[in-house]
Amino acid sequence: MIREILQPIKNPDNFFIKIVCMPNNFLYLRHRLKLMKREETIDYNIKAAWHSIARMYNQQAAKYQGTMSIGFALLNIHSEEGTPATKIGPMMGLEPRSVTRLLKSMEEKRLIVRKTDKNDKRLVRIFLTKEGKRHREKSKETVLRFNEVVREEIPASKLNVFFEVVQSVNQIIEQNIVYKELENSR
Repeated sequence: MIREILQPIKNPDNFFIKIVCMPNNFLYLRHRLKLMKREETIDYNIKAAWHSIARMYNQQAAKYQGTMSIGFALLNIHSEEGTPATKIGPMMGLEPRSVTRLLKSMEEKRLIVRKTDKNDKRLVRIFLTKEGKRHREKSKETVLRFNEVVREEIPASKLNVFFEVVQSVNQIIEQNIVYKELENSR
């Protein structure tokens, strides 16, 4: 004998269905149906905010014949010691092919030069040219200005909660627990 229990539906977009079998069967299935609008999802809001930020940075970079990616790369290259080419991709979250294209574009714009490391001839370091250093300063000003305005408009208490939430989301992803239960049940 199986019976279904539907909890009262207070919000039709969020309701629960419980299926309970006979006591000796130990089968208890609780299924939560949640119909979400995309604006209610965490990933949509993070992605939408990032796209807005990227669009804003690209608009600023275009004024100097650059892109957000170039500006980000310039900020990740040490202005005096240079940076190993192999370190730039991981710092920016880019695949090697994308880094190669980006560095080639930056070389063509005369923002960087590649030099073999003096101590380890296998290593290639990326150095900023005078023009690259100038563009790096513009990139730095752009990022600092955005952060300054956001901090003026949003109270520190809200920003602290935002940072805590983003760190928690990253921890959940890094722990690889999001889909673990689904994979174990297969």
